[in-house]
Amino acid sequence: MSTTVEQIIDQLKTLTLLESSELVTLIESTFGVDASASVNVGGAVATGDNGNGEEAQAEKTTFDVMVEAIDSTKRVAVLKVIRKLTTLGLADAKEFTTSLPKALKEGVSKDEAEEAKTALEEVGATVTIS
Repeated sequence: MSTTVEQIIDQLKTLTLLESSELVTLIESTFGVDASASVNVGGAVATGDNGNGEEAQAEKTTFDVMVEAIDSTKRVAVLKVIRKLTTLGLADAKEFTTSLPKALKEGVSKDEAEEAKTALEEVGATVTIS
């Protein structure tokens, strides 16, 4: 690995969740790519007829928790839950809530995504899992 790439990786390791999200958004808009598009590195994905006339689909194992909106009267409670679910500090959590919709957790298990969604909805956030 080149020295330049190693330096970039070292810098990426220090980013907060919010900074990482902003970086992904900027890369997507700058290069016209979609970071959520899956990349097939290991081989072909099975498609076609499964005998029932339905297309074969891989079962989704990772999910993203998207905070769509927050009831303005319940913002403080939502901030507390966001801080509990992530490593964000107060300032980063506040900044996160000002640019919705936004992914709070990415690539998590279904159980973790459901728990986060439930916790956030209980305090007044609108949340989707994708």
